[in-house]
Amino acid sequence: MLLSSGGMWLASGYAAKQIQAVDAGTAGDSGPRGAMNILLVGVDKRDDLTRRQQNQLHLGREVGERTDTMMVIHLSEDRERVTVVSLPRDTWIEVPGKGTHKINSAYQFGGAKLAVRTVEEATGLRINHYIEVNVLGFIDVVDSLGGVTVCTPVPIDDQKTRLTMQPGTHNLDGVNALAYARTRATARSDLDRIDRQQQVISALLNKAISGGTLTNPARLTGMVGSALKAITVDKALADDLLGLANQLKGVSTDDVTFTTVPLADVNHRTPTGESAVLWDKPAAKELFQRIAEDQPLIETSPEPSGTASAAARPSGRPSPSPSPTALTIPPERIAVRVLNGTLINGLGARTKTALVAAGFQVPSTPGNTAKHDFENTVVRHPPGREDSARTVAAAFPGAELREQPDISGIEVVLGQRNNTVKKVTVAATATPSRTASPTPTARTATQNICD
Repeated sequence: MLLSSGGMWLASGYAAKQIQAVDAGTAGDSGPRGAMNILLVGVDKRDDLTRRQQNQLHLGREVGERTDTMMVIHLSEDRERVTVVSLPRDTWIEVPGKGTHKINSAYQFGGAKLAVRTVEEATGLRINHYIEVNVLGFIDVVDSLGGVTVCTPVPIDDQKTRLTMQPGTHNLDGVNALAYARTRATARSDLDRIDRQQQVISALLNKAISGGTLTNPARLTGMVGSALKAITVDKALADDLLGLANQLKGVSTDDVTFTTVPLADVNHRTPTGESAVLWDKPAAKELFQRIAEDQPLIETSPEPSGTASAAARPSGRPSPSPSPTALTIPPERIAVRVLNGTLINGLGARTKTALVAAGFQVPSTPGNTAKHDFENTVVRHPPGREDSARTVAAAFPGAELREQPDISGIEVVLGQRNNTVKKVTVAATATPSRTASPTPTARTATQNICD
């Protein structure tokens, strides 16, 4: 998130002073523009928390450090795609020199170096760089961005973290975002938690690269400062963070894909009596081979002229829609703001009712534009929200689709024409399968966004 949003603002000297570096035993860069793999770990370190912080975060008082989150981040050779693979923390695997344990114990046994070596041997990938995020730093980053919006399809009642949420969309501050990303109090336990973590990261990325953040010096400075203090990286990355940031400055939420290692057994009972998960070895090998070959997990095709502006995308890259007409974001995952751009009384309220009936979320009361001369209905969206905007535009056949950098969500400005809501059907999400082996579903960051 830091690399893709703050690169042009960062000064290498400032970054070097703020970031902590560690010898992670990583391989370093594979050339100036080679594909790159980064191991990201979220560390649950409680030793240096005050009693008040421990009580506020409901983390308990155990000492030591654990990796609650492990992800392999693959940057494509052309730096136009980012693939994020979550490694379940309960993976039962060989930890070099330590025997068979859960994968998150590698950090506890040998710090960053052993965590990197364990992931390299398990995945067959060469890890070029290492990033470690701490708990308090995560909270500060979320708060510096004004919170994040998430949506849960099921109720959450976690007595450990004191997190209670009803199904629906919620805006969370840093403390509650951490609790949401950490809770295992749903049916699939850690697997649901991985989905929530990917959703939170997508929401953070969307906030970080939205026009409201990048054009607000105070918010940008706060976000970048918090992010720098939140992370520890390998020494080579600390020395060249600015260079990598500049290479990634054009990445949008459409260009980031999330998936999880395929699993064969989610209820494995270990010889020590622990509950763990086992990878589906053939499918996992297929996944990591595809990443090693720098192949995308979701195939893309150019967007035809007449739809959302391809020229607005960095370097004139085409929008990564699965097909020119396919819709990928279902209405229930999209929140819409309605503005009446006409003098037709009650049009905004009627449209809100129709959108809700069609499955969209319309959390705010409809408003009015300053001028009431809109002839055609316009669906406006910020950069990176093309997929969601296409679904909304499909609900208003004939409406104009327009990218607008100074807004943070999807807006419908109602005009005299094409203001009637139609129900929308969304095709199933694509999966990264090339063979008969079962593979996990891959989703873009845009598809994970709720607002």
